[in-house]
Amino acid sequence: YNITINEESILGKNINIHKGATIGKENRGKKLGAPKIGNNVYIGVNSTVVGKIEIGNDVLIAPNTYVNFNGSPGVIIPNEKATEGYVNFCV
Repeated sequence: YNITINEESILGKNINIHKGATIGKENRGKKLGAPKIGNNVYIGVNSTVVGKIEIGNDVLIAPNTYVNFNGSPGVIIPNEKATEGYVNFCV
């Protein structure tokens, strides 16, 4: 179980990062870049945090969670073209 942290990420103090977690860089779009994570943050097993976003202080990111946005609570916004620009070489 690897933990992957992009070298451009900024991490605060007292972060618990559990096995399988990824803190990664987005390579295109509005969120181009890596996350900035505050202090006293819990990142659960197999969680993924990507893109130029900010995770504040005293935040719990649940296991098996994918986070690519700022703000709390997360809201699902339906979008028929949600994967446009991300899924390549379609058949």
